[in-house]
Amino acid sequence: MLKIGNKASVFGGTMIIAGTAIGAGMLALPTISAGMWLWWSLGLLYVTWILMLFSSQAILEVNLKYEPGASFHTIVKDNLGKFWNLVNGLSVAFVLYILLYAYVSGGGSMVVHTTSSIFGYEPPKFISGLLFVLLLTACVWWSTYVVDRISAVLIGGMVLTFVFAMSGMIGEIRLPLLLDSSNDSGGYGIFVFVALSTYLTSFCFHASVPSLVKYFGKDLKSINKCLVYGTFIALVSYIVWIIACDGNILRDDFKEVIANGGNVSNLISVASSGLNGVFLIRMLESFAFLAVATSFLGAGLGLFDYMADLCGFDDSRLGRTKTMLVTFLPPIIAGMIYPDGFLLAIGWAGLAATIWSVIIPALLLKASRARDSKQERVLPGGSFSIYFLLFFGIVVGMCHILFVFELLPMYK
Repeated sequence: MLKIGNKASVFGGTMIIAGTAIGAGMLALPTISAGMWLWWSLGLLYVTWILMLFSSQAILEVNLKYEPGASFHTIVKDNLGKFWNLVNGLSVAFVLYILLYAYVSGGGSMVVHTTSSIFGYEPPKFISGLLFVLLLTACVWWSTYVVDRISAVLIGGMVLTFVFAMSGMIGEIRLPLLLDSSNDSGGYGIFVFVALSTYLTSFCFHASVPSLVKYFGKDLKSINKCLVYGTFIALVSYIVWIIACDGNILRDDFKEVIANGGNVSNLISVASSGLNGVFLIRMLESFAFLAVATSFLGAGLGLFDYMADLCGFDDSRLGRTKTMLVTFLPPIIAGMIYPDGFLLAIGWAGLAATIWSVIIPALLLKASRARDSKQERVLPGGSFSIYFLLFFGIVVGMCHILFVFELLPMYK
């Protein structure tokens, strides 16, 4: 991790939080928020940011009672017992598996889109998804060092292409589109509930909190700054992204994207159709591809290490091959059978993430404060904040379940 000399760097910690939060999940935001459009989207972003920041502060407050290096699982088991530790572990594994499937779907669609736009040839989605995932899976199988080096390059490229693409898209914003002045398809606020789980997924970084405690020691002020600054960078990035998309894409055009499962390539196609200049279009395509690839490597490595520990596989080539099959075969098969499930998968990830990033942190803090009412407070608001986090988590979970059973209105 980044350090200045022998001293932990707030800048480095901030980049860890921002880098963990920002990824391919943001590509689903404009599509899932097409119904509520601009103002409701920005409002929901702000509320989600605040509450996800609060839940990370809840983890931090409990984590500071332990020696640096204590894992999230250790803290959950000690405060909530074996049952909640099992629930937490299953939730984390499910999130990572479903995200890998989403990235197989998104990566495959981007390979098809890029090949078609540059070479005029559209390969089968099955082959495209397989090529995308096999190349990146090989990196994870080879070593963590390879993933580290490649991720650094990909993240650098993602930042540059994002800056170029957003500066161009912001410059071409059409105000009537941004404000949806020709709206004749109904209201906006009713579509908020279906977007909750996807928005929550975009602010998930909570497994990094114990890593920051290990990095900084019990330096509360520095760690809290990292949480605030890192999540704020994610918030600003998402605001810019949604404004750029809403200002360049007709609201009705999102219906086609939604009908195709919210796949990344469909979003990039409609976003590119109104842009001037090949360079700008290529930057947008490159950003989307790099975001998916970077997120795949991050989630893949996390699940790879988790499954190796769970299954007891060693670090030999044979052991890593076994771990690779357990880790990547299920999402690859799912991606081959159902290649257009990017938006749906991100939503399911949000449902599981609600458990370990909102509900469990609130329960953790409640149990910890019951043990020691005089512990140093990080999360403001007293008991109200704890119960409000629980309420938020339950609402997000219920809304996603209602959406699955088609009991919530979806813009389409």
